[in-house]
Amino acid sequence: MTKAKPAHKRILLKLSGEALMGDDAFGINRATIERIVGEIAEVTHMGVQVAVVIGGGNIFRGVAGGSVGMDRATADYMGMLATVMNALALADAMNKNGLTARVMSAIAIEQVVEPYVRPKALQYLEEGKVVVFAAGTGNPFFTTDTAAALRGAEIGAELVLKATKVDGVYTADPHKDPSATRYAHITFDEAMSRNLGIMDATAFALCRDQKLPIKVFSIFKPGALKNVVMGGDEGTLVHV
Repeated sequence: MTKAKPAHKRILLKLSGEALMGDDAFGINRATIERIVGEIAEVTHMGVQVAVVIGGGNIFRGVAGGSVGMDRATADYMGMLATVMNALALADAMNKNGLTARVMSAIAIEQVVEPYVRPKALQYLEEGKVVVFAAGTGNPFFTTDTAAALRGAEIGAELVLKATKVDGVYTADPHKDPSATRYAHITFDEAMSRNLGIMDATAFALCRDQKLPIKVFSIFKPGALKNVVMGGDEGTLVHV
């Protein structure tokens, strides 16, 4: 019997900073990060090339209350530095788990992480290393969702995986409306007309223009990442 082959060869995984908090109020929960890394390791060992874009909301969020009265660009740069901290923690956990991870930052901090260089990122992916993209796009006023769309397009990912707390996109908030149903798939235009707020508008438009599908799924559901990679009925696929 032949082993089932993954449906996707190269993916871009978008993790929010909040995903690393676990049940903590802020910061990085070690058990949570190790569990996420375990899921990533499972698909990497299947031969899938994985790149990760990480947010920084567990440490500092440019648009949040802590930045009230602060210059927006300054706050966004602080948010980028928070993503670098998360990327280092994620890469450290990956390296301890038998993976080889490389952090590439959109802003230059060469003593800490290497700068983002596209050919180098592609080389690392081809070599089976996990590439963690830090510091968003390197520009204020752009979210890490937009960074995920941009890097996904740049590296030729087949799919952008938006990891969330819920297992897909629903007709309504499943916590508030018990009759809410999950979309198995939905087009970009439908999602925009229904104002489903899957990603911010810039990221969404970029994925649509590049015909780069987005899969929304729960990173907290064991085995969900593997199921997505294998082409299973997991989460919600947003497509052209």
